[in-house]
Amino acid sequence: MKYFYVSFIIAVAGLVAAYFLGGFAAVYLTAILAVLEVSLSFDNAVVNAKILKTMDEVWQKRFLTWGIIIAVFGMRLVFPVIIVAVAAGLSLQDTIHIALFDPEKYHQILLSAEKLIYAFGGAFLWMVFSDFLFEEKEVRWIKPFERTAEKFGRVNNISLIVAMIIGIIVTYDAKSYEVAIAYFLGLLSYSILKGVNEAFSAEGVKSGLMGLLYLEVLDASFSFDGVIGAFAITPNIWLIMIGLGVGAMFVRSLTIWMVEKGVLDEYKYLEHGAHYAIGVLAVIMLLKIFFHVGELITGTLGLGLLIAAFVHSKIEKTTK
Repeated sequence: MKYFYVSFIIAVAGLVAAYFLGGFAAVYLTAILAVLEVSLSFDNAVVNAKILKTMDEVWQKRFLTWGIIIAVFGMRLVFPVIIVAVAAGLSLQDTIHIALFDPEKYHQILLSAEKLIYAFGGAFLWMVFSDFLFEEKEVRWIKPFERTAEKFGRVNNISLIVAMIIGIIVTYDAKSYEVAIAYFLGLLSYSILKGVNEAFSAEGVKSGLMGLLYLEVLDASFSFDGVIGAFAITPNIWLIMIGLGVGAMFVRSLTIWMVEKGVLDEYKYLEHGAHYAIGVLAVIMLLKIFFHVGELITGTLGLGLLIAAFVHSKIEKTTK
């Protein structure tokens, strides 16, 4: 429990703040938003833990301190404001004014840019999943499927090739050059961050700065769904920031717990479940370009895969 003390303190402070903003109804909505964020980002915690294990201890601490500030205020508040400003052609000052005093208009502008957001996030997350799927593994979960994928992985740049094919299909059906630009910017961002990170890695230890940037872009891709879906619960920008921020704190606590307790080593299929959940999220984000898919479906599928991987790991561990 010691890993979650700070998160619980912040949760209590957030719920108290929500009460002063709107009474018990606001407290209830804030709690729902926090649960939504954790359910959508649990797999994010697993992947973060995997990457943090390969980073220098100094940069681990920086991610867990600076990273939470960027995650809560940057990705859950500032980043959506920037997206709305660009989408509507407004100044940041005007956009902040709309967010605070006309949240319904803010929501509508954000919705007008959601296809671009989903295209970027879907492309980035697909590459995260695809690289894991095609790489050669010491541990396999769904063995026949993963062995077949590893054979295709011998083809140079297979992840990028598959992503390009998916991008052509998606952008052709969407009939939007903006969606195409957003999708391929997602691929480009992933490729640049991965390439630079590998170039500056040494003896299996990931580059600190580039590893931090990679984790923050990954976190942003996960947060898109939560930020947009949050408006279905409440238009109040303050409650959204508090609720998603509290959820992000618990995701960080889960990450620390997994790293320090060696959870990924103990439950060997958990990493697989997280990456399959990321793959499902990437597909759903791309599908959302064409039609609505509820956050309940997204969260349930992702959490279901993680639970299945955890249970399977536990069974194998106890039978040995």
